[in-house]
Amino acid sequence: MLKVGLTGGIGSGKSEVSALLDGHGAVVIDADKIAREVVEPGTPGLAAVVAEFGEDVLLPSGALDREKVGKIVFADPGRLAALNAIVHPLVGERMQELMDAAPADAVVVYDVPLLAENGLASMYDEVVVVDAPEETQLDRLTSRRGMTEEDARARMAHQASRADRRAVATHIIDNSGTLDDLKAQVDALWKSLTHRTAP
Repeated sequence: MLKVGLTGGIGSGKSEVSALLDGHGAVVIDADKIAREVVEPGTPGLAAVVAEFGEDVLLPSGALDREKVGKIVFADPGRLAALNAIVHPLVGERMQELMDAAPADAVVVYDVPLLAENGLASMYDEVVVVDAPEETQLDRLTSRRGMTEEDARARMAHQASRADRRAVATHIIDNSGTLDDLKAQVDALWKSLTHRTAP
């Protein structure tokens, strides 16, 4: 089994690379997606978040109001630590379950947004960084996600710098060009990764 960490700044196109690798046959484990799953209605995770933060963090549907929780925890490091203490162990358990279920010769891709920020590079056999110039990231966030330039810049400023991300990479995918350029790079990356798992 080959463990691959996949990361990239917001608006870099990491999700697209993740989807392309999935299409090639990688077992993709998406940390953000799992973090949402472990606090869905009816889960022990959601019950623990409500016990910590109160019923006010629920939407009328009974789902977690992510925006409200975000506002609380980003303004208070202590509250963020409390949320992480609930969610992180649950995410870790679920990721382990998915890894245990993967075939022995699998290329397992961990989609981890904060890989560089949290010093996680050493956990993986390979680290793939999806890279794009800051102006490209900014353009994608404002035009495709509808963020204001101020919000986009603030989100980018909270992440590792391009240089810090590139420093932990064993492979860099340059996503400043076309989708065809991106696909060609991912095809080459896949060949390289599967070559490592070949008997």
